[in-house]
Order: sequence, then C-alpha cells, then structure tokens
Amino acid sequence: MARASTRAWQRMLSGRRLDILDPSPMDVELSDIAHGLARVARWNGQTHGDYPFSVAQHSVLVLELFRAHNPDCDAVSQAQALLHDAPEYVMGDIISPFKAAMGGNYKDVENRLLSAVYLRFSLPAAMPAALAKQVKKADREAAFFEAIHLAGFDEAEARKFFGEPNMPAFDVDAFDRLIRPWPTREAHDRFIAAFEAIEV
Repeated sequence: MARASTRAWQRMLSGRRLDILDPSPMDVELSDIAHGLARVARWNGQTHGDYPFSVAQHSVLVLELFRAHNPDCDAVSQAQALLHDAPEYVMGDIISPFKAAMGGNYKDVENRLLSAVYLRFSLPAAMPAALAKQVKKADREAAFFEAIHLAGFDEAEARKFFGEPNMPAFDVDAFDRLIRPWPTREAHDRFIAAFEAIEV
C-alpha cells in the first residue's frame, strides 16, 4: 500500500541505505553511527562551550559513569551502554519533554533501530531490565552534570529533573575532559576508540 511507495530509508556515507522503519542490522555501520552522533548536539545545542556537546561525547560519558558504578561489568554490557543512544545518528536527539508530547510510535521506531544496532554487533537485541536500569542511572547522572556544567541549570533544578547523582570516586581531571565539549572529529574518534576498546 502507501508504505511501498514511501521512501523511509536514508543513504549513509558508508553507502548503506538504512530503512528507518524496518532497519536491517546489515545496513548498520559503526562509522555511520560515529559520524552521525558526533554531529548531533545534546540539549538542542543550548550549551556553553566552543563546540556543541554531541551525543557521541554523551555516550562516552555515560559509558564511563556506568563503568564507575559497575566495575565488574562485562563487555556486552559496556557495548550496550555506549550504544544506548545510537538511534539518534538517524533520528536526531529530541529532548525528553518533546518526545513525551509527540507520543505515537516514535519509541517503537527508536527501539527497532536500537535492536538493529545491537544485532549488528552481535549483542542481545534488547537490554535485560536490570542492565537497562543501570544504564538509565548513568544516563541520568550524565544529564545532571551536563545540565549544570553546560546547559545553564542550577543544581536544585537539575536534581528536580534528573535526581541526585551518586557518582563514585571519579578522577576530577578525567571528568573535566569528559564534560568539556569536544570538536566533532575528536568526538567521532573517541566514540570509535571507546567501542573498539571493548572486546565483545
């Protein structure tokens, strides 16, 4: 019907054509994910710094917070944590309040894309509930720190929306390097490096 005549794919720089509504793991490439996420700005670009704070950098920050909370986590869990926002390389980063207002099948499309990404890298198609909770905790902590360091929130306001962070011992210099916005090429390269360092 109408679905057959509607173009729902996007041509990637790798040459792949990714069907956004019915994605195949075979059309997912790490280079495309890194390229896209390094160019998608968190907070709709409303952040301090010489560069936008990209989803690629956010993903690396979430991975480091996840590892800090779960020092014995396995490689599969780390890879899923790093890739938790991978669908945004095609869909963009829509802020949570707008996602809630949109409703509809947005989440279904996002979940199908995420499953295709996970399967492409031989990961389970979905996170187990316990892992999803741990990754969400790291994600919310990352949002808290981004909010107060980059997006103009005061701490009380950030706590209201993202909760009280419970960050374990974390090297201050390392954290500063993770929260200061990276140039696009650095965000791309560090996302790739983080993925390749995980031995799944």
